[in-house]
Amino acid sequence: MKDIKKIDALMFREMVNAGSALLDKNRDIINALNVFPVPDGDTGTNMSMTMLSACREINTKENLKAGEAVAAVAKGALRGARGNSGVILSQLYRGFSKALEEVEDGITPALFAAALKNGADTAYKAVMKPKEGTILTVARVIADEAIHQAQKTPDDFHALFNIMLSSGEIILKKTQDMLPQLKQAGVVDAGGKGLLLIYAGYFAAFKGEHIDDAVVVSAGDAQAEEAFVDDHDSMGEIKFAYCTEYFVQNPYNNLTDTEILTFRRKLSRIGDCVLAVGDNSMLKVHLHTNDPGKALQYGLMLGELADIKVDNMIQQRRDKDAEKEEDDRNSEPKEYGLVTVSLGEGFSEIFNDLGVDAIVEGGQTMNPSIEDLAQAVESVNAQTIFMLPNNGNVILAAQQAAQLIDKNIVVLPTKNVAMGLAAIVAFQPDFPPEENEKRMNEAAERVRTGTITYAVRDTHMEELDIKEGSIIGLRNGEVTVNGLSIEDTALELMKQIVTDDDSLITVYYGEGTLQEDADALGAQLEEIYPMCDVQVQNGGQPLYYYLLSVE
Repeated sequence: MKDIKKIDALMFREMVNAGSALLDKNRDIINALNVFPVPDGDTGTNMSMTMLSACREINTKENLKAGEAVAAVAKGALRGARGNSGVILSQLYRGFSKALEEVEDGITPALFAAALKNGADTAYKAVMKPKEGTILTVARVIADEAIHQAQKTPDDFHALFNIMLSSGEIILKKTQDMLPQLKQAGVVDAGGKGLLLIYAGYFAAFKGEHIDDAVVVSAGDAQAEEAFVDDHDSMGEIKFAYCTEYFVQNPYNNLTDTEILTFRRKLSRIGDCVLAVGDNSMLKVHLHTNDPGKALQYGLMLGELADIKVDNMIQQRRDKDAEKEEDDRNSEPKEYGLVTVSLGEGFSEIFNDLGVDAIVEGGQTMNPSIEDLAQAVESVNAQTIFMLPNNGNVILAAQQAAQLIDKNIVVLPTKNVAMGLAAIVAFQPDFPPEENEKRMNEAAERVRTGTITYAVRDTHMEELDIKEGSIIGLRNGEVTVNGLSIEDTALELMKQIVTDDDSLITVYYGEGTLQEDADALGAQLEEIYPMCDVQVQNGGQPLYYYLLSVE
């Protein structure tokens, strides 16, 4: 086994790719560690998407100094951070990078351990109310043990990684004792498990062990193609000028997965935003590069080329900037702007009707990234912008996005779309910002919610014996009802929520729920609660049959 005393830029890139690959392979396992047996556990997805963004950033860089390589990972992680777990992961890398920014020739075990410690400290500071028993705890304990090990064996990376993984396993098991809800659900902290997988990938790459598809240029599968959006207008600095697209058809030989992966690696060396998806008979190729001729040559080595398209993005940017400058000259910023996160077509239509300036798609199943949120805010020309994350798992990302932009941005901590809608209804364009913030927060806090979905696993919570596939009701995010039918579960849940002081019940029905069923539920609620006005609206939210709002 090779005795490596320092980790250079190339080695660190391989480690990050391996950590990302191992995490991605286990994302469903991480998602399943959700405390509640609901179908939208997304910690694994959020962390994996954050790491993919980090990989895309570092994989387009060549001949970097060690500190610059780490900085690239931190930048990519921050831009792509999704959900609380992804944002915390990005802060771990941010602190890690800050500790190593002056390092050129390589990272020693002592420097690596000190950077882990700085990363953990940075992540704790980024969270307003840090909670023990989470990814924060796992990161802190691993960092502390790494510091102690580096003091004992300052030149031994194998000892360092071994103690990182062993101490990580021990503290991960202890998260159940720190958070009773983890023990009750029979799971460990999902974020902590994800972090441990990343570090395990580090060690595997360090030892030269093979992890399938360890170089993550971009998400190169059919699912990634559906999610891939090549939005030139939203790009920051253009490092690669030519958007190059083509198909490889009639390949000289049937393309194997290994050949496609090697092809992606070649493309990643001459550009970014790489996409190469398909099967053994045809590939769809996309990348941004300064050498489109070489990109075409690589394709010709595999087969015939078709539908070739090369766009000059610098010229497109010039044209767009000129158009924007003209628009800016003709329009002064308005006093207020509203940016909100939505999670279904129905909710997006409602937000549009209420005059929201920018809507970011994404909610329970796909949290928007910090970059998504920042771009939405940047698109609004207003003196004061209210941003509503509408999901407890998006609030931290929204706060981080607000820090990146030189605008007066007020992040309202709305935990669901019902709270967001109430806040927007309370907004008054003639009131000063401070008064609007107060009114909107108060309106959001008055809303109480219930959601109806299905259980994805057997579990026991409090007095509920929940079976996979049963219908469950969540009161303000906590599972409190377990039933056999959607309607009965909804009615039972409302008994826990509605009080004599309430005057409005809104039934938002989800994707796949029939309107006639929602109308029937609304009619029953009107009969049971005659003091309340009952409204039925299409929310279009995935995975949840109903979102029930009471105020």
